Amino acid sequence: MDMFRLDGQTALVTGAGSGIGQAIAIGLAEAGADVGCFSRATSAGLAETIERIEALGRRAIRLTGSVTDEQDLTAAVETLEAEAGPLTVAVNSAGIASAYPAEDMPIEAWQQVVDTNYTGLFKSCRVEARAMFGNGGGSIVNISSMSGWIANRGLTQAHYNSSKAAVSHLTRSLATEWCDRGVRVNAISPGYTLSPMNKRPEVATQRQQFADETPMQRLAEVEEMIGPAVFFASRASSFCTGSDLVVDGGFVCW
Repeated sequence: MDMFRLDGQTALVTGAGSGIGQAIAIGLAEAGADVGCFSRATSAGLAETIERIEALGRRAIRLTGSVTDEQDLTAAVETLEAEAGPLTVAVNSAGIASAYPAEDMPIEAWQQVVDTNYTGLFKSCRVEARAMFGNGGGSIVNISSMSGWIANRGLTQAHYNSSKAAVSHLTRSLATEWCDRGVRVNAISPGYTLSPMNKRPEVATQRQQFADETPMQRLAEVEEMIGPAVFFASRASSFCTGSDLVVDGGFVCW
């Protein structure tokens, strides 16, 4: 269906070097977009992302930096637009996680998660929006988490949970501010997903617990976030802004 196509669009994906961000970057290219792939310079998977996009016949632009640095983000958008055309789609997937009991959590650990997941995403959104305002509009998709809706049983991650709750509400706030300038802002809240973090052998027991507690009795594959991202990026969601789509196999229903 043509309304889901992204032909002629230029997209930016943060966190494109691994996991959900990598899958979505490739998925946007499958839908027809040229993609700027933004990640830290040390990301081992960024080259693979670019190689897989180029194998689809789409342009992939390597962009490196930190979402905590607005200058890095601004330079990335400028480079992307110079090489691939006006920015019209952005997916903000960069994020980190750690676990500490709240009473023992080093404030540095709290700050690092909040700076990356929340403040870094805010910086990403506004750099992207500033470009889109001059390009006739666009679509921004933020990767939040079901952990912004619930407190995960058995996980000590108050900083992560609250950062993702902030992302979801920031999405609604920005959507209302920017809709009159043609920029839609939506979020996807994945449940437990087979990202590299959850594929580590040392979390095999916990991974099975996550599956057991999910109504669909499994974790998501990273590729299962492509469809929601393409939907929000495309004309198929033209009347959606401020939405937060939970993609969790039914986890929050229990």
